[in-house]
Amino acid sequence: MSLTREKSQLMSASEIDRTLVRLAHEILEKTANLDNLAFIGIRRRGVPLAQRLAAKIEALEKRKVPVGILDINLYRDDLSTVGHAPVVSETDIQFSVVGKDVVLMDDVLYTGRTIRAALDALFDKGRAARVQLLVLIDRGHRELPIEARYIGRTVQTSSKEIIEVKFQEVDGMEKVLLVERVD
Repeated sequence: MSLTREKSQLMSASEIDRTLVRLAHEILEKTANLDNLAFIGIRRRGVPLAQRLAAKIEALEKRKVPVGILDINLYRDDLSTVGHAPVVSETDIQFSVVGKDVVLMDDVLYTGRTIRAALDALFDKGRAARVQLLVLIDRGHRELPIEARYIGRTVQTSSKEIIEVKFQEVDGMEKVLLVERVD
């Protein structure tokens, strides 16, 4: 039996792509020195987001933006409730973050706790000149004072609702869904 039911589709594949084009342009407009720019995706769905945006900027500006992958599992503040042996994947950042203008990316911003953990993990890699946050969906309900600089779409949700982002690279499909917990 399903614990959730789909309420609506918020974004199609083409809407996701258009949103990423807009976000790429926003990043370009707000970045003074593109040579200093670096993207870091939070594992899982922040990674394809970072890779896609880097490809869009490369197509627009003919320059590569380095992309790193950040695993935050050991930095979570709910680690004791996750299970006895959390699954830890590899952080893969092949460049120094020191002095970089880092855009940290994730699919959904909710309470802010994932981003707090990501910042802790990132700061263990060095001191970036600036860290900005990009999210595909901001659904509100913050528990920490964390705000995204770049937002694909803001969606007001209730505490029973969940945003599910599906990326081809991870899920084999492309869409954003609003689902509801079923009691």
